[in-house]
Amino acid sequence: MAPVSGARLILDFLRRGRSYRYGPARSQRADLRLPRGPGPHPVMVVIHGGSWRARYGKVVMRGLVGDLVRRGWAVWNIEYRRIGNGGGWPETFEDVAAAIDHLAVVPGPLDLERVGVLGHSAGGHLALWAAARDRLPEGAPGYLAEGPRVRLRQAIAQAGVCDLAGAHRRWRGGAARALMGGGPEEVPERYAVGDPVALVPPQMPVLLVHGVLDEVVSVKLSRSYADAARAAGAAVELVEIEGQDGRHRAHIDPRGSAWSAVTRRLHGQTLRPQAAGNG
Repeated sequence: MAPVSGARLILDFLRRGRSYRYGPARSQRADLRLPRGPGPHPVMVVIHGGSWRARYGKVVMRGLVGDLVRRGWAVWNIEYRRIGNGGGWPETFEDVAAAIDHLAVVPGPLDLERVGVLGHSAGGHLALWAAARDRLPEGAPGYLAEGPRVRLRQAIAQAGVCDLAGAHRRWRGGAARALMGGGPEEVPERYAVGDPVALVPPQMPVLLVHGVLDEVVSVKLSRSYADAARAAGAAVELVEIEGQDGRHRAHIDPRGSAWSAVTRRLHGQTLRPQAAGNG
């Protein structure tokens, strides 16, 4: 039997998944999964939701991670500090930015010119925020004078909290207030740099997928973001999912039509939004 090269052993190890730390806190870590083949592979950063609270973790995205890997993507499934374990404003935002930038030093056959970000629910909020980091002013969490170390090329929000101020109004504070440490009238400077709808237009294609019957995050939050982003000149597509397939947690089931709405638009590992509209 021919000897197995060191490079081959490393690739086999990474395909099974490896965890990396990007900071000292327990939640400052991310998992890398590689598809088969020599690469370099396009990369999808995956951000889980769960009301930005510590009780939910990156394991909830396991099904989507596996499907993306089978489709030829390297997947960077990130964890971050959340409400209840040192997160909130500004730590949650700082962690998401640091986790994405850490890709620049992660070994492996990664194509850092083809990096996208995908998030569900509260993770959708963070994905859209990360997509707008180049618009952040000095002093904002996630700001770097030289710009992000890893440039994102596409953003996808599934049942996302796309309009944080709108969520605060609908939830009478709720998880949005807990994340930001107050409402838009109390800490407007935080919402100005932490609410995706305040940071339009994103400089990349954006896909929003949201269920009409979503019982947790109203589809109206995606509609308001889409309207604001399009008015600012952004390339945004909103796909609305009818019926039970659009329920909130259905978006993280790789067998569902909500996920199919995403994968149908990932042509050749590049997001190409179709004409604006529903369906």
